[in-house]
Amino acid sequence: MKVPLADLRAQYHELKEQIDAAIVGVIESGSFIDGANVQRLEQEIAAVCGAQYGLGVASGTDALVLSLVACGIGPGDEVITTPFTFGATTEAIALVGARPVYVDIDVCTFNLDTAQIEAQITPRTKGLLPVDLFGQMADRDALAEIAHRYNLRLIVDAAQAIGARQHGQPIGVCGDTTTLSFYPTKNLGAFGDAGMVMTNDATLADRLRSLHAHGVGKNGAYGYHERVGYCSRLDTLQAVVLLAKLPRLAEWNAARRRNAARYRELLSDLAETGLILPRCEPGNDHIYHQFTIRHPRRDALQAYLKQQEIDTKIFYPLPMHLQPAYAYLGYREGDFPAAERAAREVLSLPIHPELTDAQIEFVAMHIRRFLAG
Repeated sequence: MKVPLADLRAQYHELKEQIDAAIVGVIESGSFIDGANVQRLEQEIAAVCGAQYGLGVASGTDALVLSLVACGIGPGDEVITTPFTFGATTEAIALVGARPVYVDIDVCTFNLDTAQIEAQITPRTKGLLPVDLFGQMADRDALAEIAHRYNLRLIVDAAQAIGARQHGQPIGVCGDTTTLSFYPTKNLGAFGDAGMVMTNDATLADRLRSLHAHGVGKNGAYGYHERVGYCSRLDTLQAVVLLAKLPRLAEWNAARRRNAARYRELLSDLAETGLILPRCEPGNDHIYHQFTIRHPRRDALQAYLKQQEIDTKIFYPLPMHLQPAYAYLGYREGDFPAAERAAREVLSLPIHPELTDAQIEFVAMHIRRFLAG
């Protein structure tokens, strides 16, 4: 039995009629940039996430870069973030000329350990950039309190967490900005790169809207530029694909949670073998962008599952502080032991909403078989 890590073809066929009609409508209209469909998507995503303003941009990475620039962060500034995440988070900080400063993670939740943040704050610290990793929100109350006390900007990378909640609050309620990625394998995925920035600050919203379109003025008049900007508009084709999918997001997230619960039922008795299942903190509504287990023999387990035609992936094999691109920061192995341990042990199992009970049971059976060997 083949078990793919994602099944985008099956998802497309569920919505083929709506998506095809929407794409043809855009082609026939000849309007491919911005317009009513992009504006509608911005409003609907912001509403889902509890934010007042949304701005569609070209990618999740651009959403981070534009957020940092809009918040006035640049050369000479420091931004505290996590070493255990996709490279775009650190990359965005570096691209605006600021210095990434890392704080270790909680190895059980994979999110930033907020108890360690204050020790890294210096006079140059201008922002916090936490990540809602794998679909579980980082501790918003603690982050907001630290940001307020030290007058820091709070920019949340929620690329993997659309639809998540913490103590009933959605991802966009807290922070100066919250960013999303609509990369095709995300819980809400486009047919290519796409992203969004959300905020509850009208001034920031105006600044972001100018920045994403070459620094145009507030009235959007062609040929007039208030600031140095970027070319990071959301294509209308991506917007209509996302609009077709958005009504299914809650259902798909619920399916991911059911799949996670089924994995727990089948694997929860294996702790003595060294298997560690992902932890969901109380009050968090985890949307399981990934279901990431840990085991000391991760590489051997992954190789065995591959032999059984079960797709898995390592998110992430090397923490950011040990990446060659960021050697200039001067970090060394051992600086962030929880992140380094996670990188050695994590393995993400198939969790997508198209997964069948039989496939989940097949995956669990082979994990049990490997651990019993």
